[in-house]
Amino acid sequence: MYSGTTISTYSGKLLGAHQKIDRVARRHLELLAPGAVFPSIKKILHFEGDNGPDGMKRKSPAHDEPWHFIQPFDEKDTLLTDLINDHYDHLVDALRRDDSIRAAFEAAWLAHAVVDGLTPAHHFPFEEKLAELRGGEGIETRRSVKEKILFPGETLREQAKNNWGFWGPKGLFTTHFAFEWGVSTLMKPLRLQAAMPTKQDLKTFHASSIDQWFRSIAQDVAHLKLYDRFYEEGWSKPLTKAVRRQLAPTIVKTVTTVWYGALQEARKTA
Repeated sequence: MYSGTTISTYSGKLLGAHQKIDRVARRHLELLAPGAVFPSIKKILHFEGDNGPDGMKRKSPAHDEPWHFIQPFDEKDTLLTDLINDHYDHLVDALRRDDSIRAAFEAAWLAHAVVDGLTPAHHFPFEEKLAELRGGEGIETRRSVKEKILFPGETLREQAKNNWGFWGPKGLFTTHFAFEWGVSTLMKPLRLQAAMPTKQDLKTFHASSIDQWFRSIAQDVAHLKLYDRFYEEGWSKPLTKAVRRQLAPTIVKTVTTVWYGALQEARKTA
């Protein structure tokens, strides 16, 4: 999801979907657990944008770069769910030790991973298509900004074709960015007051592993086929309504739930 240009820590304040989601989720968390010892939204947002996972992609390409894509129906695809588990465990530990800075970092990066994993554009086989445009080379070979934005080819014609497939109309990146930018724009004015986890939502979270819980929600989102619809028809009224009334509330509710779950676990084991 779009989190600003990552040029500075302020770039996502105007139109950053991750920042918007974190702000709403933090308000909901306060209602669920009034006065709880949890990082303030100011501390959490410090680790978004330029200091978040997207910023790392620019600063150190292919080196410990977070890869927040998932195939919801492929049980063997656990890269993202493993990452979510790690951030969750570290958040619980930081809350337990009353380490507000580490807790803020883990809360921000946990939320970022969760949000990306529920973003329809991140359910697309991006890595596979990217490798095709790079002549079979994996994402680990994109070791510089230049290698990330320019695509190779054995001939000038093939090079132009590969770059067009990434940057051109309906290209791999162009479509991905356009969808996420559109979602950010649609979410900006929403208050999302109703995106509060219910008792059943919290019960479901505690009744299963984080992997199963998260994958089930990702599958529900995937069934909506929002990204496929966007690729075929652009921003139609039905698609816009689905983002506002289904996708956005689901994502906010999920972030709130996982933060609340970590807070409750930290309290029990303190």
